[in-house]
Amino acid sequence: MGRKADGRRCVRHAVRWEGMTVNEAEVILAIDGGMGRVTLNRPQALNALTTDMCLKISRGLLDWADDPAVETVLIDHAGPRGFCAGGDVRKVAESGAGDGAEARRFFAAEYRMNELMFRYPKPVIAAMDGVTMGGGVGLSMPARYRIATEHTLWAMPEGDIGLFPDVGMGWHLPRLPGEVGTWLALTGARLRAADLVALGLATHFVESGRLDEMKDALNSAHPRERGDERMGKTIARFASDPGHASIVQLQPKIDRLFANDAVEAILAALEADGSDWALQQRDVMARKCPTTLKAALRLLREGRTRADFTEEMRTEYRLAVRMTRRQDFIAGVRAVLVDKTGAPDWSPSSLEEVDAEMVDSLFAPAPEGGEWYPISPSGLDS
Repeated sequence: MGRKADGRRCVRHAVRWEGMTVNEAEVILAIDGGMGRVTLNRPQALNALTTDMCLKISRGLLDWADDPAVETVLIDHAGPRGFCAGGDVRKVAESGAGDGAEARRFFAAEYRMNELMFRYPKPVIAAMDGVTMGGGVGLSMPARYRIATEHTLWAMPEGDIGLFPDVGMGWHLPRLPGEVGTWLALTGARLRAADLVALGLATHFVESGRLDEMKDALNSAHPRERGDERMGKTIARFASDPGHASIVQLQPKIDRLFANDAVEAILAALEADGSDWALQQRDVMARKCPTTLKAALRLLREGRTRADFTEEMRTEYRLAVRMTRRQDFIAGVRAVLVDKTGAPDWSPSSLEEVDAEMVDSLFAPAPEGGEWYPISPSGLDS
């Protein structure tokens, strides 16, 4: 891994690939001591991912995988507000309204990056200091160490725009305790640091003001300690208690009310429960895209027993390509991100109209030549 098919070694630094200066680069790659650093650098867009960003991150990771000078990888961000707010969905929606070619290119690149990180041979740390949603969750979940701060705001809100919880969430969410993953997928609930640590979505809590000191310390530990050992010990020195996790009290209710395999039955259970919390979840789900709700629940139920992450990403690519061509996604992006009414006109507009055949068609194998495939060991095929 780390060489092109013709034997040329991948270029190491993003700032050298296209003659860009540091300020122009949407992703800054550098080696700092024994650590490869990936810095997301689109603060004006809350570091939302573009196709080129995904490709550059993958190239850097491939290069560092067989570089003995790099023991660990750190993913952080520029700007004070967001680790990564997702993908550049406006551009994806514009493509979906046309021939869909750029949307396919984006999801292919993003999902290859996710899959590469999932099997990456060196330990990775993600510093989630700020908004961490959608593509940002996909970028952080494969990391061995996921650091939350008091600024972290975590969510998978794709149902608001007619998409679905992607970037590997069909694999990761079903592996959370009980039915928490189902609840997160169907409601887009937002979590803070204490709940993230309690659920294992974050491995540590570190106060934002100590992150720079922690990053410096990662390169000054005992040289005889291996990269993973050094990383774990150093992060633990800076970690502290994130406080009370409300999810602990909520989980029994979540497990009971979100256990069914049909969205309609989950809504009925919430209605029957009648508590303020249950009715709030019902009302949140009622505003989501009906097709998204059914596709997301099926993805998570199948993901519970899926044995291979590569197959998970292939399934999600089929869904992403098809759902971004649907009017729901185009209307959702317009209502939420452009017009900001927050009230898309879904079509179909009710769960009853979303039949099994419609959902089956979203999950069907892609036409010949249209399936997703991971990065090969010989290098990045973009």
